[in-house]
Amino acid sequence: MFTEKRVTLVHNELATMELGDAETAEMAVVFIHGWLDNSGSFTKLMKECHQIMPDLHLVAVDLPGHGLSSHRKDDNYYQFFDYIDDIHQFITALSPKKLLLVGHSLGAFLATCYSAAFPENVAGLVQIEGFGPLSESPNNTVKRLREGVFSRQQIREKRERYFFSIDEMVDVRAKVNHLRRLEVMPIVKRGTIFDGEVWKWRHDSKLNANSLIRMSRKNAEAIMKEVRCPHLVILGQSGFDYLLQQAELELEHPIAAQNEQFSVEYIPGGHHCHIQQIQLTSELILGLVNKI
Repeated sequence: MFTEKRVTLVHNELATMELGDAETAEMAVVFIHGWLDNSGSFTKLMKECHQIMPDLHLVAVDLPGHGLSSHRKDDNYYQFFDYIDDIHQFITALSPKKLLLVGHSLGAFLATCYSAAFPENVAGLVQIEGFGPLSESPNNTVKRLREGVFSRQQIREKRERYFFSIDEMVDVRAKVNHLRRLEVMPIVKRGTIFDGEVWKWRHDSKLNANSLIRMSRKNAEAIMKEVRCPHLVILGQSGFDYLLQQAELELEHPIAAQNEQFSVEYIPGGHHCHIQQIQLTSELILGLVNKI
């Protein structure tokens, strides 16, 4: 049975789903979801892990603006690095004896940055469909800035979308994420609200704004170099092509070679392979747990 908790940060309130006893557990496994997902993304995976290793403290977080967590103020558009501060506040409050971070997509990028910046707090890192932090050529800087500002303007002018049943919303997410209805249901249930007449998405619409800036490849490499803990990357065989290509390059790159505890595993499935391959993903995560 999951325990629902709320953790008060300086500027936000985070919602979490937890399994296991925080007081007696020797290790906490913190799950960080992807963009526009929520902790429901990990419901079945956490149950599987708990069944195999009930002594772990498993915690899935709703990032600000997602799921049941609070939204940021109206003038905040969810800059990437602000999430690192949120995660640090949360982990400080959690105060685990030993910590394994598991991130999917956006959560994977955040988990990598946190592991590099606060190595003393992280015993192990698992990235699912994410490889280091996102980066791009500096040549795209001005274009990104311009398009990012325009995207904010579009969001301010756009009317809120609503639905007449939650089934409609399940169909939309299943199609977008290339998942079956039952697979996407936990995300949709946690990410929707009924106002008495219609159904709406819970997430903050400002999350749809494009980033104004993205780090360069050199910035991303500097972060990857500082990840010294056991580090596992799990990629879906039918996931995002750029991640599969990046993985091939990184395995031949000296950055990956600097960490002898770095590995990549390819599993059946797409970008949400952790939902499609519950047992296999849990075995890989718990395999890393056994190493730390």
